[in-house]
Formats: sequence, structure tokens, C-alpha cells
Amino acid sequence: MLQGVQIDLISQERLENMTSMEKIHLILDKVRQGTIVILEKGLEPDEQSKLIEMTMKEILPDDFNGIEMETYPSREEGSFLSRLIGKHSSATRLTVIG
Repeated sequence: MLQGVQIDLISQERLENMTSMEKIHLILDKVRQGTIVILEKGLEPDEQSKLIEMTMKEILPDDFNGIEMETYPSREEGSFLSRLIGKHSSATRLTVIG
């Protein structure tokens, strides 16, 4: 039987109107269904921590092995001086969760 890959791109606008817990539940629900979730804008560091914490609590012998998350920085690198002194912008970034 041939199976495809389900990918869901979630826009920044959709996430802006959600609480942190709503975002986390949305992501976990989709990943548990086998969907790869791509967030147009990544989660805040505290949201990432909470997502990992909740995932660890849900790992059971019911075939849910957890998640993998990768965040890609935006191409907006700022000025040369900003990069030289190590100042990083909190620019929009893409996050892939599966």
C-alpha cells in the first residue's frame, strides 16, 4: 500500500490569535496524526520548552515516539556591525515539527 506524507503549513497570522497552550495542542494533535507541521513563524523559547515537556509526558507504549523539531533562521541577517558584535534579531523563522 502506497502512503503519502501529510504536511500542514500554519501561517503566522493564524498563530498570532492563539494562546501558547492552543498552539502546543494544535501541534501535538497534528503530529500524533502523522502530519508534519511547518510553522511560518517559530515558537517562542518558552513555548518550545512547554511543547517538549508535554511531548515527554505523552510518550507511552501507544506508538507515539515523540517529536523532532528544527528551526531555520530567516535570511534577514542584519547589518555587518550587528553580526560582528553578535546581536541577533528575533526575525521570523521557519520551524518544522514532525
